[in-house]
Parts: sequence; C-alpha cells; structure tokens
Amino acid sequence: MNNRNKIYRLALAAILCAQAIALSFIESLIPPLPFLPPGAKPGLSNIVTMFAADCVGAAQAYTITVIKSLFVFITRGFTAAAMSLAGGLLSCTAMILLIKFSKERLGIIGISVISALCHNAGQLIMSVFITGSDKTFYYAPFLAVFGVITGILTGIIFKAVLPALNAEKKHFVK
Repeated sequence: MNNRNKIYRLALAAILCAQAIALSFIESLIPPLPFLPPGAKPGLSNIVTMFAADCVGAAQAYTITVIKSLFVFITRGFTAAAMSLAGGLLSCTAMILLIKFSKERLGIIGISVISALCHNAGQLIMSVFITGSDKTFYYAPFLAVFGVITGILTGIIFKAVLPALNAEKKHFVK
C-alpha cells in the first residue's frame, strides 16, 4: 500500500471515529428507562464499528472502539469508560470473527445481535470487577432480551445506511 492510500485510510478511520463518537454522544442524551438496567443504550455507534470491521479492517474497528471509550472516559468518567471498553472490545472481537467466518450464514443482523450480546457480556464482567460483587449478573436476562432487540435494530439500520457508508468509503479506499 502506498503512502497516499495509507493517508486515505487514516482519514477514513478518523471520520469513522468521529461518527462513532457523535452517535455515542447522542445515545448519552437518552434518559434512562425505568424498566431497563442502568446504562442500557441502543448501541448505535456499533454500526460504525461493524462497518469498519466488515469493510475497512480489524485494526480500524479496534481503534474506533478504543477512541470511543476514551471519549466516554472524558465525558462520563472511569466507570462508564471501563464498561464501554470491556463491552466494546468483546463485541468488536466477535464482529471481526463472525464477519470473517460466518457472514454468509448469520447475515448482518445475526452478527449484530451476537455482537450486542457480547457487548452486554463484557459490561457485566467489567461490572463484577468494578463492584466486587457478582450480583450484577442478575441483570443478564434483561440485558439478553435488550441485546437481541437492539442487535436487530442496529443490524437493520446498518443495512439501511450501508450504501451511504460504502459511498463514503470509496472516496478514501482505492
């Protein structure tokens, strides 16, 4: 890959990071719903991460995950950032592996659902480390239902915005 292509890919990664941060910020404005576990959000920024994992590369997907978690740290503090990073890294790893080995069988929505469930699992595991109590696992059934619903939703949105994201990508990846 020549230097020009490296610069284009870096620019695309920066734009994708900005998009993920913007979506993460928008999600932070959603008030907590009384019937959901604390901090439950739809995971819209994972659309950008899934696009990066599918179309740009694993390194960019992990970069987006880490930078988004740094943004969460700056805006919402350590606990939220730790939860974001733990869920994000597990989810991103699942995305990358599923896209590579099972994309045709599972489809985008299936990968999105599994990634959402992995995100929730990563957050639950981190919550045990932070609180020192395994009682947070009582949230698991609620988060599983929420993860399936939000995974389906983000998968549908991803499919809908994929043409626009691919158009964006073609300006940067030659």
